[in-house]
Amino acid sequence: MPNSILCRDLGVVPYESTWEEMKNFTQTRTKEDPDQVWLLEHPSVFTQGQAGKAEHLLDAGDIPVVQADRGGQVTYHGPGQLIAYIMIDLKRLGIGVRDLVTLIENSIVDVLKQHNIEAYPKADAPGVYVNEMKVSSLGLRVRRGCSFHGVALNVDMDLSPFLRINPCGYQGLQMIDMKRLQSDTKMTQVKVQLANVLAERLGYSHPIIQQG
Repeated sequence: MPNSILCRDLGVVPYESTWEEMKNFTQTRTKEDPDQVWLLEHPSVFTQGQAGKAEHLLDAGDIPVVQADRGGQVTYHGPGQLIAYIMIDLKRLGIGVRDLVTLIENSIVDVLKQHNIEAYPKADAPGVYVNEMKVSSLGLRVRRGCSFHGVALNVDMDLSPFLRINPCGYQGLQMIDMKRLQSDTKMTQVKVQLANVLAERLGYSHPIIQQG
């Protein structure tokens, strides 16, 4: 097994074309292909999970809605939110989906701890929380024994679009971002920290960070 993981820094990219690229990679990858993490931001978009209920989308307004193939309910992506799409060969690593969810949540907790933000996951509601406010959401899909989709961490963003939905299907759930909790938060720093923590928790010696 390779001892490093490829982390691609894609910048700001459209949701739908990135989703297609992610599906294609998962469908065509071989046992020899290294695992990858794609770090990116999306322009404003609501995405609805496979079991997503229409009533949780309150008022989309001018923001497009995309029906996705991940787990979970409706969520919002937008500039200032760091997304990590996590494409892991679960069988090769010897872990299950629940293990991966826990690993991702703990990785987010680790990153927030580096900014003196005390956060925690919840057993009954996937994601990461600070004082009962949600700072990170996740949704995964597994195909051919490999994961895709991943986790979104609110770093420094406009949170008002979350008011147009019941985030992740929870009415009245308050969202928060890192900037409101620690004013010196910078996206560039958080991106590197998340790449390093994910690599370490997945058992890789280091991430190879590649632009584009």
